[in-house]
Amino acid sequence: MFANTPEPPYYAVIFTSIKNDQDEGYGAMSEKMLKLVQQQKGFLGVESAREEVGITVSYWKDRASIQTWKANLEHLKAQEKGKSAWYKDYKIRIAKVERDYEK
Repeated sequence: MFANTPEPPYYAVIFTSIKNDQDEGYGAMSEKMLKLVQQQKGFLGVESAREEVGITVSYWKDRASIQTWKANLEHLKAQEKGKSAWYKDYKIRIAKVERDYEK
């Protein structure tokens, strides 16, 4: 299912990751973060896929909304757990979406 985004411009946060073998608590935290992010002002939607490399793209109204989410205390705890236990490597990119179209 694709995120229901508005007409551009809006922003995309692209989180690309490679997981470690350690995965205790990962699923529960992922579900918790999904519920929490959906309550954040400026959040527009999310799309995610995981194989060897995981890619999650969240969509946001503006950069201020992204900054607020990055500073959320529960999200900060999840970030720390990800760095210490779940991810071998990750990269975050923030992009301004200027055009989108579909079939």
